Amino acid sequence: MSAYTGKYAGPSYVQDVLRDELIKTANYLATPGKGILAADESTATIGKRFAGINVENVETNRQAYRELLFTAPNTHQFFCGVILFEETLYQKTLGGKPFVKLLEEGGVVSGIKVDKGTVELAGTNGETTTQGHDGLAGRCQQYYQAGARFAKWRAVLKIGLTEPSELSIQQNAQGLARYAIICQENGLVPIVEPEILVDGSHDIRKCAEVTERVLAACYKALNEQHVLLEGTLLKPNMVTPGADAPKVTPEVIAKYTVRALQRTVPPAVPGIVFLSGGQSEEEATVNLNAMNALDTIKPWTLSFSYGRALQQSVLKTWGGEKKNVPSAQKILFVRGKANSEATLGKYKGDAASSGTSESLYVKDYKY
Repeated sequence: MSAYTGKYAGPSYVQDVLRDELIKTANYLATPGKGILAADESTATIGKRFAGINVENVETNRQAYRELLFTAPNTHQFFCGVILFEETLYQKTLGGKPFVKLLEEGGVVSGIKVDKGTVELAGTNGETTTQGHDGLAGRCQQYYQAGARFAKWRAVLKIGLTEPSELSIQQNAQGLARYAIICQENGLVPIVEPEILVDGSHDIRKCAEVTERVLAACYKALNEQHVLLEGTLLKPNMVTPGADAPKVTPEVIAKYTVRALQRTVPPAVPGIVFLSGGQSEEEATVNLNAMNALDTIKPWTLSFSYGRALQQSVLKTWGGEKKNVPSAQKILFVRGKANSEATLGKYKGDAASSGTSESLYVKDYKY
Protein backbone atom coordinates (compact mmCIF):
# COMPACT_ATOMS: atom_id res chain seq x y z
CA MET A 1 0.00 0.00 0.00
CA SER A 2 1.36 3.43 -0.91
CA ALA A 3 2.10 5.95 1.82
CA TYR A 4 -0.54 8.57 2.66
CA THR A 5 0.26 11.76 0.77
CA GLY A 6 -2.08 14.07 2.64
CA LYS A 7 -4.35 14.40 -0.41
CA TYR A 8 -7.56 12.38 -0.31
CA ALA A 9 -8.35 11.23 -3.83
CA GLY A 10 -11.69 9.55 -3.14
CA PRO A 11 -12.72 6.17 -4.54
CA SER A 12 -12.04 7.00 -8.18
CA TYR A 13 -8.82 5.84 -9.84
CA VAL A 14 -9.00 8.49 -12.56
CA GLN A 15 -5.69 10.34 -12.87
CA ASP A 16 -5.45 13.65 -11.00
CA VAL A 17 -4.86 15.67 -14.16
CA LEU A 18 -8.02 14.23 -15.68
CA ARG A 19 -9.99 14.61 -12.45
CA ASP A 20 -9.52 18.37 -12.42
CA GLU A 21 -10.56 18.72 -16.06
CA LEU A 22 -13.58 16.42 -15.65
CA ILE A 23 -14.82 18.30 -12.60
CA LYS A 24 -14.34 21.65 -14.32
CA THR A 25 -16.25 20.50 -17.41
CA ALA A 26 -19.07 18.92 -15.39
CA ASN A 27 -19.50 22.06 -13.32
CA TYR A 28 -19.62 24.16 -16.47
CA LEU A 29 -22.29 21.88 -17.93
CA ALA A 30 -24.26 22.47 -14.72
CA THR A 31 -24.19 26.27 -15.05
CA PRO A 32 -27.48 27.74 -13.75
CA GLY A 33 -29.46 29.36 -16.55
CA LYS A 34 -28.00 27.11 -19.24
CA GLY A 35 -28.79 23.67 -20.62
CA ILE A 36 -27.82 21.16 -23.29
CA LEU A 37 -29.15 20.92 -26.84
CA ALA A 38 -29.37 17.26 -27.83
CA ALA A 39 -28.62 17.19 -31.56
CA ASP A 40 -27.35 13.61 -31.54
CA GLU A 41 -30.03 11.96 -33.64
CA SER A 42 -28.60 9.04 -35.58
CA THR A 43 -28.75 9.06 -39.38
CA ALA A 44 -31.81 6.80 -39.24
CA THR A 45 -33.61 8.94 -36.66
CA ILE A 46 -32.97 12.26 -38.38
CA GLY A 47 -34.27 10.53 -41.50
CA LYS A 48 -37.59 9.93 -39.77
CA ARG A 49 -37.75 13.59 -38.75
CA PHE A 50 -36.89 14.72 -42.28
CA ALA A 51 -39.53 12.41 -43.73
CA GLY A 52 -42.13 14.31 -41.73
CA ILE A 53 -41.20 17.54 -43.53
CA ASN A 54 -40.46 15.93 -46.93
CA VAL A 55 -36.70 16.51 -46.78
CA GLU A 56 -34.32 13.94 -48.25
CA ASN A 57 -32.04 12.26 -45.72
CA VAL A 58 -28.64 13.03 -47.25
CA GLU A 59 -25.54 14.46 -45.60
CA THR A 60 -25.88 17.90 -47.21
CA ASN A 61 -29.34 18.32 -45.66
CA ARG A 62 -28.18 16.98 -42.29
CA GLN A 63 -25.27 19.43 -42.35
CA ALA A 64 -27.54 22.32 -43.35
CA TYR A 65 -29.97 21.59 -40.52
CA ARG A 66 -27.25 21.29 -37.88
CA GLU A 67 -25.65 24.51 -39.15
CA LEU A 68 -29.04 26.20 -38.74
CA LEU A 69 -29.09 25.12 -35.09
CA PHE A 70 -25.51 25.99 -34.24
CA THR A 71 -25.43 29.39 -35.96
CA ALA A 72 -28.77 30.68 -34.66
CA PRO A 73 -28.13 34.27 -33.52
CA ASN A 74 -27.94 34.93 -29.77
CA THR A 75 -28.77 31.36 -28.77
CA HIS A 76 -25.39 30.24 -27.43
CA GLN A 77 -26.14 32.14 -24.22
CA PHE A 78 -28.79 29.54 -23.35
CA PHE A 79 -26.64 26.45 -23.94
CA CYS A 80 -23.57 25.19 -22.12
CA GLY A 81 -23.31 22.08 -24.30
CA VAL A 82 -24.50 20.37 -27.47
CA ILE A 83 -24.60 16.59 -27.93
CA LEU A 84 -23.51 15.60 -31.42
CA PHE A 85 -23.78 12.47 -33.53
CA GLU A 86 -20.42 11.14 -34.77
CA GLU A 87 -20.98 12.48 -38.30
CA THR A 88 -21.75 15.95 -36.95
CA LEU A 89 -18.64 16.05 -34.74
CA TYR A 90 -16.49 16.20 -37.86
CA GLN A 91 -18.67 18.49 -39.98
CA LYS A 92 -18.08 22.16 -40.80
CA THR A 93 -20.14 25.18 -41.74
CA LEU A 94 -20.46 26.01 -45.42
CA GLY A 95 -17.84 28.67 -44.70
CA GLY A 96 -15.37 26.00 -43.60
CA LYS A 97 -15.39 26.42 -39.82
CA PRO A 98 -15.62 23.15 -37.83
CA PHE A 99 -18.83 22.93 -35.82
CA VAL A 100 -16.80 22.14 -32.69
CA LYS A 101 -14.78 25.36 -33.11
CA LEU A 102 -17.91 27.40 -33.83
CA LEU A 103 -19.56 26.14 -30.66
CA GLU A 104 -16.43 26.61 -28.58
CA GLU A 105 -16.21 30.25 -29.63
CA GLY A 106 -19.77 30.68 -28.35
CA GLY A 107 -18.94 29.13 -24.98
CA VAL A 108 -20.69 25.85 -25.84
CA VAL A 109 -18.98 22.53 -25.09
CA SER A 110 -19.28 19.73 -27.66
CA GLY A 111 -20.43 16.29 -26.54
CA ILE A 112 -20.86 13.00 -28.36
CA LYS A 113 -23.31 10.10 -28.32
CA VAL A 114 -21.20 6.98 -27.83
CA ASP A 115 -23.64 4.09 -27.39
CA LYS A 116 -24.54 1.76 -30.25
CA GLY A 117 -28.24 1.42 -29.49
CA THR A 118 -30.27 -1.15 -27.62
CA VAL A 119 -30.64 -4.90 -28.06
CA GLU A 120 -33.12 -7.24 -26.44
CA LEU A 121 -32.03 -8.64 -23.10
CA ALA A 122 -32.32 -12.43 -23.27
CA GLY A 123 -34.64 -13.99 -20.72
CA THR A 124 -36.89 -10.95 -20.38
CA ASN A 125 -40.23 -9.77 -21.71
CA GLY A 126 -38.82 -7.49 -24.38
CA GLU A 127 -36.54 -5.54 -22.08
CA THR A 128 -33.28 -4.18 -23.45
CA THR A 129 -29.66 -3.48 -22.70
CA THR A 130 -27.40 -1.00 -24.49
CA GLN A 131 -24.43 -2.04 -26.60
CA GLY A 132 -21.24 -0.18 -27.48
CA HIS A 133 -18.65 -1.03 -24.83
CA ASP A 134 -16.40 -2.83 -27.31
CA GLY A 135 -13.83 -0.36 -28.61
CA LEU A 136 -15.30 2.45 -26.50
CA ALA A 137 -11.96 3.55 -25.03
CA GLY A 138 -10.46 4.01 -28.47
CA ARG A 139 -13.50 5.90 -29.73
CA CYS A 140 -13.41 8.20 -26.70
CA GLN A 141 -9.78 9.02 -27.41
CA GLN A 142 -10.65 9.90 -31.00
CA TYR A 143 -13.63 12.02 -29.93
CA TYR A 144 -11.49 13.87 -27.38
CA GLN A 145 -8.93 14.64 -30.07
CA ALA A 146 -11.76 15.95 -32.27
CA GLY A 147 -12.81 18.38 -29.52
CA ALA A 148 -15.54 16.53 -27.59
CA ARG A 149 -15.43 16.94 -23.82
CA PHE A 150 -18.47 14.98 -22.67
CA ALA A 151 -20.44 11.94 -23.77
CA LYS A 152 -23.90 10.40 -23.58
CA TRP A 153 -25.08 6.80 -23.27
CA ARG A 154 -28.80 5.93 -23.16
CA ALA A 155 -30.13 2.96 -21.27
CA VAL A 156 -33.83 2.18 -21.68
CA LEU A 157 -36.18 0.60 -19.15
CA LYS A 158 -39.93 0.12 -19.20
CA ILE A 159 -42.76 -0.15 -16.70
CA GLY A 160 -45.12 -3.12 -17.00
CA LEU A 161 -46.82 -5.75 -14.85
CA THR A 162 -43.47 -7.33 -14.03
CA GLU A 163 -41.11 -4.70 -15.48
CA PRO A 164 -38.57 -3.44 -14.99
CA SER A 165 -37.13 -6.78 -13.92
CA GLU A 166 -34.25 -6.86 -11.47
CA LEU A 167 -32.11 -8.29 -14.27
CA SER A 168 -32.89 -5.30 -16.50
CA ILE A 169 -32.20 -2.81 -13.72
CA GLN A 170 -28.86 -4.38 -12.80
CA GLN A 171 -27.64 -4.97 -16.34
CA ASN A 172 -28.38 -1.41 -17.39
CA ALA A 173 -26.90 0.06 -14.21
CA GLN A 174 -23.67 -1.87 -14.66
CA GLY A 175 -23.57 -0.97 -18.35
CA LEU A 176 -23.93 2.73 -17.58
CA ALA A 177 -21.23 2.54 -14.91
CA ARG A 178 -18.81 0.75 -17.22
CA TYR A 179 -19.40 3.35 -19.92
CA ALA A 180 -18.90 6.15 -17.39
CA ILE A 181 -15.52 4.99 -16.09
CA ILE A 182 -14.21 4.33 -19.62
CA CYS A 183 -15.21 7.87 -20.61
CA GLN A 184 -13.56 9.41 -17.57
CA GLU A 185 -10.33 7.48 -18.13
CA ASN A 186 -10.21 9.10 -21.56
CA GLY A 187 -11.11 12.66 -20.59
CA LEU A 188 -14.84 12.76 -21.32
CA VAL A 189 -17.51 13.69 -18.76
CA PRO A 190 -20.15 10.95 -18.93
CA ILE A 191 -23.83 11.83 -18.94
CA VAL A 192 -25.58 8.87 -17.31
CA GLU A 193 -28.99 8.38 -18.92
CA PRO A 194 -31.26 5.66 -17.50
CA GLU A 195 -34.50 6.49 -19.32
CA ILE A 196 -37.70 4.93 -18.02
CA LEU A 197 -40.14 5.03 -20.90
CA VAL A 198 -43.49 6.75 -20.41
CA ASP A 199 -45.34 3.92 -22.20
CA GLY A 200 -48.21 2.49 -20.17
CA SER A 201 -51.19 3.39 -18.01
CA HIS A 202 -49.41 3.45 -14.63
CA ASP A 203 -49.90 6.36 -12.25
CA ILE A 204 -47.23 8.79 -11.09
CA ARG A 205 -46.63 6.88 -7.84
CA LYS A 206 -45.60 3.79 -9.80
CA CYS A 207 -43.23 5.85 -11.94
CA ALA A 208 -41.71 7.38 -8.79
CA GLU A 209 -41.17 3.96 -7.22
CA VAL A 210 -39.49 2.58 -10.34
CA THR A 211 -37.40 5.71 -10.85
CA GLU A 212 -36.05 5.47 -7.31
CA ARG A 213 -35.19 1.78 -7.72
CA VAL A 214 -33.41 2.42 -11.01
CA LEU A 215 -31.43 5.44 -9.82
CA ALA A 216 -30.41 3.73 -6.58
CA ALA A 217 -29.03 0.81 -8.60
CA CYS A 218 -27.21 3.17 -10.96
CA TYR A 219 -25.40 5.03 -8.20
CA LYS A 220 -24.46 1.80 -6.45
CA ALA A 221 -22.93 0.58 -9.72
CA LEU A 222 -21.19 3.90 -10.37
CA ASN A 223 -19.56 3.74 -6.96
CA GLU A 224 -18.60 0.09 -7.36
CA GLN A 225 -16.83 0.90 -10.63
CA HIS A 226 -14.98 3.86 -9.07
CA VAL A 227 -16.64 6.57 -11.16
CA LEU A 228 -15.82 10.12 -10.09
CA LEU A 229 -19.31 11.44 -9.36
CA GLU A 230 -18.12 15.07 -9.37
CA GLY A 231 -17.19 14.53 -13.01
CA THR A 232 -20.58 13.22 -14.16
CA LEU A 233 -24.08 14.44 -15.00
CA LEU A 234 -27.37 12.57 -14.72
CA LYS A 235 -29.96 12.61 -17.53
CA PRO A 236 -33.15 11.05 -16.14
CA ASN A 237 -36.79 10.99 -17.09
CA MET A 238 -39.16 13.25 -15.19
CA VAL A 239 -41.50 11.37 -12.87
CA THR A 240 -44.86 11.45 -14.67
CA PRO A 241 -47.90 9.22 -15.14
CA GLY A 242 -47.85 6.80 -18.07
CA ALA A 243 -48.81 8.07 -21.50
CA ASP A 244 -52.20 6.34 -21.26
CA ALA A 245 -52.97 7.58 -17.73
CA PRO A 246 -54.69 10.83 -16.70
CA LYS A 247 -52.37 13.82 -16.62
CA VAL A 248 -51.35 15.62 -13.44
CA THR A 249 -50.24 19.21 -12.83
CA PRO A 250 -46.65 20.43 -13.22
CA GLU A 251 -46.53 21.00 -9.47
CA VAL A 252 -47.29 17.33 -8.81
CA ILE A 253 -44.66 16.23 -11.34
CA ALA A 254 -42.16 18.55 -9.69
CA LYS A 255 -42.91 17.18 -6.22
CA TYR A 256 -42.52 13.51 -7.18
CA THR A 257 -39.51 14.07 -9.43
CA VAL A 258 -37.47 16.13 -6.99
CA ARG A 259 -38.30 13.77 -4.13
CA ALA A 260 -37.11 10.78 -6.16
CA LEU A 261 -33.84 12.60 -6.89
CA GLN A 262 -33.37 13.67 -3.27
CA ARG A 263 -33.67 10.04 -2.20
CA THR A 264 -31.18 8.63 -4.71
CA VAL A 265 -28.76 11.13 -6.30
CA PRO A 266 -25.67 12.08 -4.25
CA PRO A 267 -24.96 15.80 -3.77
CA ALA A 268 -21.53 15.17 -5.33
CA VAL A 269 -23.26 15.13 -8.74
CA PRO A 270 -23.15 18.75 -9.98
CA GLY A 271 -26.07 18.71 -12.39
CA ILE A 272 -29.18 16.85 -13.51
CA VAL A 273 -30.27 17.49 -17.10
CA PHE A 274 -33.68 16.06 -17.90
CA LEU A 275 -34.74 14.34 -21.09
CA SER A 276 -38.12 15.44 -22.42
CA GLY A 277 -39.45 11.91 -22.91
CA GLY A 278 -42.07 12.75 -25.52
CA GLN A 279 -43.56 15.71 -23.69
CA SER A 280 -44.63 18.65 -25.81
CA GLU A 281 -42.19 21.54 -26.07
CA GLU A 282 -44.25 23.61 -23.65
CA GLU A 283 -44.84 20.76 -21.17
CA ALA A 284 -41.11 20.06 -20.91
CA THR A 285 -40.45 23.73 -20.14
CA VAL A 286 -43.30 24.18 -17.67
CA ASN A 287 -42.46 21.01 -15.74
CA LEU A 288 -38.79 21.98 -15.49
CA ASN A 289 -39.81 25.42 -14.27
CA ALA A 290 -42.05 23.89 -11.58
CA MET A 291 -39.14 21.85 -10.24
CA ASN A 292 -36.87 24.86 -9.96
CA ALA A 293 -39.65 26.90 -8.35
CA LEU A 294 -40.15 24.19 -5.72
CA ASP A 295 -39.12 25.33 -2.24
CA THR A 296 -36.99 22.42 -1.11
CA ILE A 297 -33.37 21.28 -0.92
CA LYS A 298 -31.82 20.75 -4.35
CA PRO A 299 -28.04 20.24 -4.09
CA TRP A 300 -27.64 19.91 -7.86
CA THR A 301 -28.56 22.17 -10.79
CA LEU A 302 -31.81 21.04 -12.44
CA SER A 303 -31.63 21.77 -16.15
CA PHE A 304 -32.44 20.30 -19.57
CA SER A 305 -30.92 18.14 -22.27
CA TYR A 306 -33.72 18.30 -24.81
CA GLY A 307 -33.82 17.15 -28.41
CA ARG A 308 -37.36 17.10 -29.73
CA ALA A 309 -38.59 19.58 -27.10
CA LEU A 310 -36.20 22.19 -28.52
CA GLN A 311 -36.29 21.25 -32.19
CA GLN A 312 -39.79 20.21 -33.22
CA SER A 313 -41.10 23.67 -34.12
CA VAL A 314 -37.71 24.64 -35.53
CA LEU A 315 -37.70 21.65 -37.87
CA LYS A 316 -41.26 22.25 -39.09
CA THR A 317 -40.58 25.92 -39.73
CA TRP A 318 -37.40 25.18 -41.66
CA GLY A 319 -38.93 22.52 -43.90
CA GLY A 320 -35.65 22.14 -45.77
CA GLU A 321 -35.93 25.63 -47.30
CA LYS A 322 -33.01 28.05 -47.05
CA LYS A 323 -35.42 31.00 -47.03
CA ASN A 324 -36.95 29.68 -43.80
CA VAL A 325 -33.67 29.53 -41.86
CA PRO A 326 -34.04 32.93 -40.12
CA SER A 327 -37.58 32.13 -38.98
CA ALA A 328 -36.55 28.70 -37.70
CA GLN A 329 -33.60 30.20 -35.83
CA LYS A 330 -35.88 32.71 -34.14
CA ILE A 331 -37.97 29.83 -32.82
CA LEU A 332 -34.86 28.15 -31.42
CA PHE A 333 -34.08 31.42 -29.66
CA VAL A 334 -37.57 31.51 -28.12
CA ARG A 335 -37.43 27.90 -26.92
CA GLY A 336 -33.86 28.27 -25.66
CA LYS A 337 -34.76 31.39 -23.70
CA ALA A 338 -37.86 29.74 -22.23
CA ASN A 339 -35.90 26.74 -20.99
CA SER A 340 -33.10 28.93 -19.70
CA GLU A 341 -35.66 30.79 -17.61
CA ALA A 342 -37.13 27.46 -16.47
CA THR A 343 -33.76 26.38 -15.04
CA LEU A 344 -34.08 29.37 -12.72
CA GLY A 345 -37.79 28.89 -11.96
CA LYS A 346 -38.61 32.14 -13.77
CA TYR A 347 -40.51 31.01 -16.87
CA LYS A 348 -43.84 32.87 -17.24
CA GLY A 349 -45.35 30.89 -20.11
CA ASP A 350 -44.80 33.59 -22.72
CA ALA A 351 -43.25 31.15 -25.24
CA ALA A 352 -46.37 29.03 -25.52
CA SER A 353 -48.12 28.74 -28.88
CA SER A 354 -50.41 26.24 -30.56
CA GLY A 355 -47.54 24.26 -32.09
CA THR A 356 -45.56 23.98 -28.87
CA SER A 357 -48.38 22.09 -27.14
CA GLU A 358 -48.29 19.23 -29.64
CA SER A 359 -47.44 15.89 -28.03
CA LEU A 360 -44.09 14.43 -29.11
CA TYR A 361 -44.79 11.02 -27.62
CA VAL A 362 -43.69 8.01 -29.65
CA LYS A 363 -44.40 4.58 -28.20
CA ASP A 364 -41.26 2.53 -27.45
CA TYR A 365 -39.12 5.43 -28.67
CA LYS A 366 -35.90 4.46 -30.44
CA TYR A 367 -33.28 6.73 -31.93
